[in-house]
Amino acid sequence: MRLVFAGTPEVAVPSLRALLDSDAHEVVAVVSRPDARTGRGRSLSRSPVAAAADAAGIEVLTPPGARDPEFGERLRELAPDAAPVVAYGHLVPRPVLDIPTHGWINLHFSLLPAWRGAAPVNAAIAAGDEVTGATTFRLDEGMDTGPVLGTMTETIRPRDTAGELLGRLADAGSGLLLATLDGIEAGRLRAEPQPQDGVSYAGKITVADARVRWTDPAIAVDRHIRSVTPAPGAWTTMGGERVKIGVARPADQSEIEAMGSESSLAPGRIRWGKRAFLVGTASAPILIEKLQPPGKKMMEALDWVRGARLEAGTVFE
Repeated sequence: MRLVFAGTPEVAVPSLRALLDSDAHEVVAVVSRPDARTGRGRSLSRSPVAAAADAAGIEVLTPPGARDPEFGERLRELAPDAAPVVAYGHLVPRPVLDIPTHGWINLHFSLLPAWRGAAPVNAAIAAGDEVTGATTFRLDEGMDTGPVLGTMTETIRPRDTAGELLGRLADAGSGLLLATLDGIEAGRLRAEPQPQDGVSYAGKITVADARVRWTDPAIAVDRHIRSVTPAPGAWTTMGGERVKIGVARPADQSEIEAMGSESSLAPGRIRWGKRAFLVGTASAPILIEKLQPPGKKMMEALDWVRGARLEAGTVFE
């Protein structure tokens, strides 16, 4: 089939590469978000998907949005059989949805209708889900509401961060997307409406959302930190300055007892020793392994403590 692939971040690149390597399909163009200014120099940078398409010598379309008239005209000229989508970042209007013969085929990183929206992997970890997966479905005008074409499942490991889980889903999901397009071409797939039960939503996560609430129980704090790692990154404050939390986990009883700490260390209160850096929550303490102080790089928490000369009774706010 003739394909126009739509995607923007790194997580979409495995799917693009799988389609480029396929003998059954031809990627005739790629659609991605416009170049954005990044870094301290604020220089223009291509999206990861656009950069991968450039390297493959494929035409890249970067409209300001899917409603752009010139984009619609070019898409009609390309006459794709299907438009596979992975994390493109724009809603697609009905006139543009109707251009490809088989529609826009989206790869979404959850088992729909669970966790519709922008951050399904983050939401699954924060909620304590044990199993997640990926779904291919035909885009409609709703938010991840279109009929389902295929699914795959993935176990959420006890210490998974959002980045680790998303990486596995991106790799495995590329195979699901390719199999879905193969099935459409062969005429053996029929899209099935999503069930009405089990619908949940995962909105976009902001930096403000990533702040740690030490007044939550340890299990919730742990899930929250892992759910926003590596981006936007969990953080707290000390003396009004932001401290980023890199790696953390619930402390086990032997680590607590070795420091003479009470298992009910007050929320946000810091206690440290030669082998552990603990922070209190509403239940048991959290052990911080790595953090990033203001103006410094990510480092071992105990190395920071030795240099920071913290006073007893210091708290994360």
